[in-house]
Amino acid sequence: MPSTTKLSDDVIAALGQYDTPTICNAIELFEVRPRTSGYMNHHIQSCFPKMPPMVGYAVTTTWRASKPADSVYEMLVHQVETLANLDGPGVMVFEDVDSPSVAATFGEVMCSTYKAAGAAGIITSGAGRDLEQVEALSFPAFTSSTICSHGYCSVIDRDVPVCIGGIEVKPGDLLHGDANGVTNIPHEIADQIPDVCAKFAEAESFVLEYCKGSSFTCEGYEKAFAELHRHVRTIADSIKIS
Repeated sequence: MPSTTKLSDDVIAALGQYDTPTICNAIELFEVRPRTSGYMNHHIQSCFPKMPPMVGYAVTTTWRASKPADSVYEMLVHQVETLANLDGPGVMVFEDVDSPSVAATFGEVMCSTYKAAGAAGIITSGAGRDLEQVEALSFPAFTSSTICSHGYCSVIDRDVPVCIGGIEVKPGDLLHGDANGVTNIPHEIADQIPDVCAKFAEAESFVLEYCKGSSFTCEGYEKAFAELHRHVRTIADSIKIS
């Protein structure tokens, strides 16, 4: 797996304190990518929207379930070893090459294994199953669908770039996901994102607090929004790209 810039446990924890839209807002201010790239599209949905945000490094696999193959459980041993060598929590990322998906990518056994090995969650372009059991594990999962059988579940490649939800995910990419979807956080700015999120939330509070008031006017709203934009410009002017 490609090496990544190690983030401290405190930074990983801080990233998990913010929802994914706020993370996306912060990334935009760095102007390191177009505003329409870097996040998964509507095909990838949270199975458990009430769970807190998932943060971790991508452990990638290409997958299919349409043809007889060797047991998938051999793959689990390799993935457990990969998780043990990461500089932080992993996120299991599967590209299902069957189109359409014919069976579930994951279930209770796989997710129990991943959580025990230190993974923060799982994403598949295909389907999941055992959702009640996986939810009971408090293990975030993101899928395109749900299917009751695992079919001939089998691995094609491991630790390779995959396509999920319209974006390429490479081994070691830093991912953040919640009820709103999943985004990739560029490594070069990741350690600055929590601070920018806090400042962005403060800037938004000018409009949000004004809207909660009892004397809403167009003039007052315009002033509150102007204050929001002033603070956002200040944030953008202060950030640096390492």
